Amino acid sequence: MYPAPRICPVCQDELAIAKLECRNCGTAVQGTFSFSGLAQLSGEQLVFVETFIRCEGKLNRMEKEFGLSYPTLRARLREIIKALGFSPEEAGKEIISDEERARILDEIAQGRLTADEAMTLLEA
Repeated sequence: MYPAPRICPVCQDELAIAKLECRNCGTAVQGTFSFSGLAQLSGEQLVFVETFIRCEGKLNRMEKEFGLSYPTLRARLREIIKALGFSPEEAGKEIISDEERARILDEIAQGRLTADEAMTLLEA
């Protein structure tokens, strides 16, 4: 199956879904339905989201999958956040407090945490 087009080829306005039909029995429901938020994303962005989910949201794992740097992946994630209509500033708020971040860095310095363990804690 092909993905549903989102833009009218004549006037470039947004399309609405008008009919849903069961492939098994042919039952149809007609009306005006909207696309999900994810349907707003480009094919490349959907691949990114699928990979993000498969990698459990760990951008460091995605670096290997895409062969891209962590900052590049963060930038792409922020673009997707914007495309979905969310504020990147809200999405980028620190989950870990400055005190917790400092504690983790101290534990690295004292040899109680490896860099990989610290990255896991900082990305949680």
